[in-house]
Amino acid sequence: MQTQLLHKDMTIKELLEQHPETLEVLVANGFENLKDPKVLAGVGGFLKLERAALTKNYDLDNFLGLLQQKVDEKHNQVDVTMKQTQQEQSEITISGLLPCPVRLPLLEGFDRFIEQYTRDSGTTVSYKFEAASLGSAWMDEHIQTVTAPDQLPDIFVSAGFETFFDPATIGRFKDQGLFADLTGDAVNRSFEGLELKDPKGHYGLISVVPSAFMVNHDELGDLPVPRTWADILKPEFEQKVALPVGDFDLFNAILLTIHKMYGDEGVKKLGRCMLKSMHPAQMIKNAQRVAEEKPPVTIIPYFFSRMAGMVKSLEIVWPEDGAIISPIFMLAKAGKQDKLQPIADFLCSKEVGEILTNRGLFPALNPAVENQLPEQHPWQWVGWDYLYSHDIAAQIRYTVGLFEEAMNADE
Repeated sequence: MQTQLLHKDMTIKELLEQHPETLEVLVANGFENLKDPKVLAGVGGFLKLERAALTKNYDLDNFLGLLQQKVDEKHNQVDVTMKQTQQEQSEITISGLLPCPVRLPLLEGFDRFIEQYTRDSGTTVSYKFEAASLGSAWMDEHIQTVTAPDQLPDIFVSAGFETFFDPATIGRFKDQGLFADLTGDAVNRSFEGLELKDPKGHYGLISVVPSAFMVNHDELGDLPVPRTWADILKPEFEQKVALPVGDFDLFNAILLTIHKMYGDEGVKKLGRCMLKSMHPAQMIKNAQRVAEEKPPVTIIPYFFSRMAGMVKSLEIVWPEDGAIISPIFMLAKAGKQDKLQPIADFLCSKEVGEILTNRGLFPALNPAVENQLPEQHPWQWVGWDYLYSHDIAAQIRYTVGLFEEAMNADE
């Protein structure tokens, strides 16, 4: 079931009658008067979304995208999109976490594919893709308790490092030869020069989540615009940067990559630059508010650059020394490759890749996809040598400890 797409000719009244949850977004972005029923009954009946965006000098596509995201989030809570066969009756099980901006369209396409796959092959499939916002809580319940290979899904998709490489959980099964990379050999030219293919053939990648800097010029003052991660770590940015601590996948990627680049002292500098942790969407909304403390710089998943385009004071900076990335991995059981390969091919397909990059700004590895990226888009990737030479779960705990110690040093 697909959520209704918002359009420019929809009136405010129509929007709020169909999607009352969007009032929160409108109020947070300068339409506080809509909380008054008299104003809503009057102006709301004829004010279209296109005109509303124009009155605030907002980019229309970004404005509609912000409202659509709220609608999709609400729809995710109801979650009427999944058709699932009972696991105990299925020959193949698939699960994972999908980023919220792309979860619904991916589920719709995947549902159609699985119906056709089952008709053609006679193989029954059970699948469950949760919203990535469930994060560590979902992992703790469904993955961290796994003690045997047969308790794992046959295909598992998610971003992040800790779950996949932790030798106490899924990581220990790779040494048993349980997994195989079924994603193929070709890689999108967007990643030219970057070694994203697992040299040991265990883990597959279908996409990445890039990071970027969001600079608030109203708060920056005399500070220079940071263009590199080295700039972010300079003393002048101490307690002036918001970090995506709540986005554990990207935050862990940032910690590990900064540690690889700059060692313990680099992670400590990152901790000292921390002003607050807030969801990027909250940061963008708060950029227009007067009373709240606002950071000059926020580290964001690149997806939120679309929302930031609504606010004139915000500039998106792709780091000149490379956007740190959190990969979206796909694990597949090697022993079932014959049955899993068609499913893996779909998850790595151009169709899925275009949803990832067009709807979520998550660049896809499929070589036929035109990724939505700046002309210059260098990368920072922690790399397979680092991942295979460290206990990643222990390394994350260690770098988090360094970060928190430095962040709390002056308290």
